[in-house]
Amino acid sequence: MSIAPLRERPAWRALERHYTEIRDVHLRDLFADDPARGERLAAEGASLYLDYSKNRVTDETLRLLVQLAEESGLPERTEAMFRGDRINVSENRSVLHVALRLPKGKSLVVDGRDVVQDVHGVLDRMAKFADRVRSGEWKGHTGKPIANVVNIGIGGSDLGPVMAYEALRHYSRRDLTFRFVSNVDSADFVEATGDLSADETLFVVASKTFTTLETMTNARTAREWALAALDDESAIAKHFVAVSTNAEAVAAFGIDPANMFGFWDWVGGRYSLASAIGLSTMIAVGPDRFRELLAGFHALDEHFRETPLERNLPALHGLLCVWYASFFGAETVGVMPYSHYLKRLPAYLQQLTMESNGKQVTLDGRPVDYETGAVFWGEPGTNGQHSFFQLLHQGTRLIPVDLIGFAKPLEPIRDHHDLLMSNVFAQAEALAFGRSEDEVRSEEVDEQIVPHRVFEGNRPTNVLLAEQLTPHTLGALVAFYEHSVFTQGTVWEIDSFDQWGVELGKVLAQRIVPELESEAVPELAHDSSTNALIRRYRAMR
Repeated sequence: MSIAPLRERPAWRALERHYTEIRDVHLRDLFADDPARGERLAAEGASLYLDYSKNRVTDETLRLLVQLAEESGLPERTEAMFRGDRINVSENRSVLHVALRLPKGKSLVVDGRDVVQDVHGVLDRMAKFADRVRSGEWKGHTGKPIANVVNIGIGGSDLGPVMAYEALRHYSRRDLTFRFVSNVDSADFVEATGDLSADETLFVVASKTFTTLETMTNARTAREWALAALDDESAIAKHFVAVSTNAEAVAAFGIDPANMFGFWDWVGGRYSLASAIGLSTMIAVGPDRFRELLAGFHALDEHFRETPLERNLPALHGLLCVWYASFFGAETVGVMPYSHYLKRLPAYLQQLTMESNGKQVTLDGRPVDYETGAVFWGEPGTNGQHSFFQLLHQGTRLIPVDLIGFAKPLEPIRDHHDLLMSNVFAQAEALAFGRSEDEVRSEEVDEQIVPHRVFEGNRPTNVLLAEQLTPHTLGALVAFYEHSVFTQGTVWEIDSFDQWGVELGKVLAQRIVPELESEAVPELAHDSSTNALIRRYRAMR
């Protein structure tokens, strides 16, 4: 299918004209003109309910956005992804995180191999290992069962596991301690292990190549920490396992390759939670709960693949993100989960969205002449309301916001949950409708104070509701954002599955390390600023 450049697509040109007609229309008027809008502009699937009625759109906007998705080849590109075509063009790879969630009875043959069998082979091995650790059958070097699990990774090998552990902590084994080390700052390792006993601690080292600089630096430190207490090289095999594909390097480290859990080059790091990268999560919640997580992912995958675009949750969300970024010039998107357990979700979504769609060239290498990926950020409600919501309500920037809530609490105490959820609905209402000068004056305040208490409103929100935060719901929620990102990238005609922007800093850091460590004063050949910083660092050290 031949795709025209974005600005030449008929729907894009129609949206440019439409934007000039709608940009100043207020949500107050949209709701006044359509009393059923709140019920009508909503969609549901895979245990999620999306209210997108408080967006600055009309039926015509939505019709044109769906037309834009079709002209951008979203249905065709979705099928290409699901069948394993090499849609990651810069790395010539398939993009098959969806295969990680396929049920055992399914089949997906790529390059002559049924990848579903491979996936479930690893999942079954993970389950057996997790059960051994959880039951106490797996013993450390001194014969004690494991009481502490420390995941060492970075990027998707850390953000996914730590987000999922925190999200599902309610379901986790409370007699096991879980820690996560990612930062090469030594303080991260020290604080994670300071109160742990080496003879009861298991390290999960997550690095596909087993060469990732930060991960392997921390892994070697963990190895030294364990040996300082256990004083026997053979102890490493009892206290370390690997999530990797580099059997030779894993064995050289001292880990038994039988305790290496692999994954594939068609799984990007930020899409890898459902793979062996989730081993620490599986140990925490158990194999059955982990399978529920996978089922939630798969349910949303099927919804995205099969549901018409006008009722398709992630497609609608992605198209709205395009609408605000490309037409309103919105530079950021706020994600506010009203759940303490989802406190790490915004950080997880930062990598998912910004590493995926922070691109400046199209699939065929042409520079883009439009805005791509927005900055994603957020904080759990209600904390954010007493922090940055002031800017959302009365600042000069347009910031679309996702508000995420649940009908049933996991920890029911007094009226906490009703109070929490009342804020979800109140914030969406306040952001949309604001408070006019007349409404402020009706409260009989001093005239000089009136401008300060006016809320412009017309600030867009999506409200995502689910019954309860379960493993299934978490899987669906993560897949919702994955496919929204994919939708945006497809419209913008960029590769959402490579991440070359991560590489340059790594290369330069490797070059600078010996210049910092050498005893002799090195001859520096960087720019004058970098040279001066290196010299100042060496002098201060």
